[in-house]
Amino acid sequence: MSKYVKELVTRDIKRELDGVEDAVLVSYVGMDANTTNELRGELDAKDIRILVVKNSLARRATEGSSLAPAFEGTQGQVAVCWGATDFVSLVKELVRLDKDTAKFESFSANGGVMDGEKLDADKLKEVSKWPSREEQISLLVGQILGPGAQLSAALLGPGKKLNSQIKKVSEGDE
Repeated sequence: MSKYVKELVTRDIKRELDGVEDAVLVSYVGMDANTTNELRGELDAKDIRILVVKNSLARRATEGSSLAPAFEGTQGQVAVCWGATDFVSLVKELVRLDKDTAKFESFSANGGVMDGEKLDADKLKEVSKWPSREEQISLLVGQILGPGAQLSAALLGPGKKLNSQIKKVSEGDE
């Protein structure tokens, strides 16, 4: 590949990854075309983008960005995945696909970068166990609404009891 072509490809990779803060590196070398299309379809359904890159060109394209640590020590061809609703959802989906050896035996989540920190495969598995954004919001809403519901029950309980006693007296059932 000539130097000019390398510069063009590097510029395209840089443009594609512009604005991406967190990403996961995966490998699916050895998959046939049909399985690769099926994988891309599953990722697209979850709003996950995937870009196959040569790591030396990706290293050049991400130099100075928060994605640069992800490409340190990588070799060969890798695919960069980003997107989904949040990073934890992205990692959960990719780790799930990594475990699905019957369908995607050649697929593996190798590492990534989160908040500028390099993640290895083991760290990705840890992150996949974290609650996703939706789960965190539901926990937070439950914690916010919980005390209010308890206060409401505490205030309404004696009122209901008094109401039932007044109703009994008015009906003549003492």
